Formats: sequence, structure tokens, C-alpha cells
Amino acid sequence: MRHWHNFDHVTAMASPWRRRRVCQLVLGENFESVALRHIDARGARLDTLTPPALGSTVVLRHPDAGSIQARVAEIGDDGIRVAFDRNEAAVAFALAAITADMTRGN
Repeated sequence: MRHWHNFDHVTAMASPWRRRRVCQLVLGENFESVALRHIDARGARLDTLTPPALGSTVVLRHPDAGSIQARVAEIGDDGIRVAFDRNEAAVAFALAAITADMTRGN
């Protein structure tokens, strides 16, 4: 008996934007809602409709983890990757974001 079948089916039907945590990406006075696809202490992968320029310094605001400064390190067809400074603040931010997503109710 496979218990994951129903979970896989429900997850596959949900919108990717709905399954991902919505954050804000701030560039100067402008901000955009983005979907957090992946995060770790090195950076984050974000779904965005209007990516900032490569190399731009931005602030990523997570509703539970707070804010962290990052640099746009990669631009792809479906989003961007931002890099954090590899320090204790980045580790704390990533852990807070991961913990918040693990404990939030669905």
C-alpha cells in the first residue's frame, strides 16, 4: 500500500505559486512579490516576472524570517537566483525561512 499517492496527486494539482512562500524582493524604492522556490545559506531561487539586472543588490523580505541583503547572481527563463554573503546572518535567515515553511499549516 502506497500512502504517498494521494499527496503526490494533490501537490501536482496545486499551482506552483500557491505552494511556494510569497516574499518581497526590494530594489531601491521598488518591490515585487516573488515566490520562494529554494533557500539555503548561500542564497535563494525565486520565481519572478520582472527580474532585476544581473549583479543588482536587492533585499529579500520573508514574512517570518525577516530581511536579508542579496545580489542577483543568475537570471533564468523562470526566475532568478540571489546570493547571500556567507555569514551567520545568512544561515539564520535561511533556517528561519525553512522552519517557517515546515511549520505553517496547509
